[in-house]
Amino acid sequence: MNEELILAIETSCDETSAAVIRGGKETCSNIVSSQIDVHERFGGVVPEIASRKHVETITRIIETAIKESGYEAKDLSAIAVTEGPGLVGALLVGNVAAKSLALALNIPLIATHHIAGHIYASRLEHEMAFPSLALVVSGGHTELVLLPQEGVFHIVGRTRDDAVGEAYDKVARALKLPYPGGPHIDRLAHEAEEELVLPRAWLEQDSYDFSFSGLKSAVLAAINQHRMKGIELNEAALAKGFQQSVIDVLVTKALRAAKQYHVKQLILCGGVAANRGLRAELATACDRAQLELIVPSPKLCTDNAAMIGAAASIKYRLAQFSGLDMKADPGLSLEEWSVV
Repeated sequence: MNEELILAIETSCDETSAAVIRGGKETCSNIVSSQIDVHERFGGVVPEIASRKHVETITRIIETAIKESGYEAKDLSAIAVTEGPGLVGALLVGNVAAKSLALALNIPLIATHHIAGHIYASRLEHEMAFPSLALVVSGGHTELVLLPQEGVFHIVGRTRDDAVGEAYDKVARALKLPYPGGPHIDRLAHEAEEELVLPRAWLEQDSYDFSFSGLKSAVLAAINQHRMKGIELNEAALAKGFQQSVIDVLVTKALRAAKQYHVKQLILCGGVAANRGLRAELATACDRAQLELIVPSPKLCTDNAAMIGAAASIKYRLAQFSGLDMKADPGLSLEEWSVV
């Protein structure tokens, strides 16, 4: 076989996923088992339950991924797995499965960074060019990541409090919307005929960091004021105001950083990259700036193993493998995971 065939495993949160990736770009299979129905009644992910569900499904998911790829286990070149960041119990399930397979098949093990996976999900559908800038927006992360070259990551901005996806979920909970809240807020915002204007957190003039805790507090204050005055709340207008505040800050800072670092591409990735409002306004801004924008399809924005295989292929080609003493690392640094 001319190109490597990587079986990738992702169990960092509440999706159990396995995929077979060929040559770092071709998705032969990508099986995802979501736990949303299980955690919905709790209004968020319960770590202990997530871990148990991974244990129940991991073997079946791996077997299905190999079968649907059209290959057999003996054809695999390496096993990739999310080392971190994520929920430690959930990560451990994937780690144990990956180590066991690597040992049984006598093939290399590649410990992979979850955010590197989100960024390199783009490679499964688009050609990546360097230097590039990634705007990572998910339930646990909001970061601006500079990629000066293949496999090298420098964080130039990050959230100082809530991640953007976390803020969406908290606002949705306050409005008594189902979990996960992001799609429901996005839908309401598009239905709104007016906007309840909310503040933007710009921080210091030259900062690329983000902060959403103040915006979340402003939303809660607006809800409480309407309740105390007995005035009916226009939830759609509030959702639109919240979403527009988030989008304005994300788009403005991403475009400013892209200009400063003279990048060839802007990559939008992570679960919140599926947000229609954000995708549309970022596309418009990039068109004005004559900057190429690449965004994975929605199925590759949420957690999945294909993205882990795409990122792992970088280290496979450099023979940067991991030992069987690898441990799950919920605080794994993206910059330290860089290939150089």
